[in-house]
Amino acid sequence: MQALLQEQGCQVDILGMTTQGDQILDRSLSKVGGKGLFVKELEVALEEGSADLAVHSLKDVPMDMPPGFELACVMEREDPRDAWVSSRYAKLQDLPLGAVVGTSSLRRTVLLRALRPDLLIEPLRGNLDTRLRKLDEGQYDGIVLAAAGLKRLGLSERIRHIFDVTEMLPAAGQGALGIEIRTARDDVRAILAPLAHHTTWLAVAAERAVSRAMGGSCSMPLAAHAVLRGEVLDLHAAWGNPDNTEAPLVRAHSQGEVATLEDAEALGLSAARQLRAQGAG
Repeated sequence: MQALLQEQGCQVDILGMTTQGDQILDRSLSKVGGKGLFVKELEVALEEGSADLAVHSLKDVPMDMPPGFELACVMEREDPRDAWVSSRYAKLQDLPLGAVVGTSSLRRTVLLRALRPDLLIEPLRGNLDTRLRKLDEGQYDGIVLAAAGLKRLGLSERIRHIFDVTEMLPAAGQGALGIEIRTARDDVRAILAPLAHHTTWLAVAAERAVSRAMGGSCSMPLAAHAVLRGEVLDLHAAWGNPDNTEAPLVRAHSQGEVATLEDAEALGLSAARQLRAQGAG
């Protein structure tokens, strides 16, 4: 991001910050405030003027921005899929009965149970280094992480297997970076405009619309993933019940031509209605 802005002639200084989401590691996000824990401190910096923009992993950004803030740019998406990381087992299917898998994502929990109902799913919090250390210490037989995060940090060698989206449907916005600014900052919006990736933005707009319609929090066992092929957006969504291991996944599929963010969001709302009609939520 810094390099891209510098190529446009901008002087860029990085203001490193640690958010509450990074600090609270002993409880799941759904129990301590959700996705907003990863963005609040950055929004304070924007409001105070100590930062001009904030770069977020889009899957951690709340579905509705607070008044005075906006998502000004969505960049081209990295790999949106989930990655299997294990020191001992090449794939999820190789695990013995009752093996321990680490994740604190309700989405991953319900999808993993659909694939392997015999597994013991245990909470896993902390930054990427902490999660990998816990795996290496033997606390888990394997863990599931976002492939994009591992790749961006030069840790691709830790990936043993990348799940196909038909196995592990990604979270809304997974793999994409979103840039937040104050709504009044027309100057920053203009600078960011060349960095926006229209195809990615349409896809994540549909995905986030599903999440927003279903409640928009990280306490939801919801997956949503869209792919634009030509002018047609293909959107899949899934909802599971984390409290009932025998409950089947509820799935939805919407497809249609899209040209604008509003078109994409309408497709997302259609998928959400399908989920609700089947009892999701």
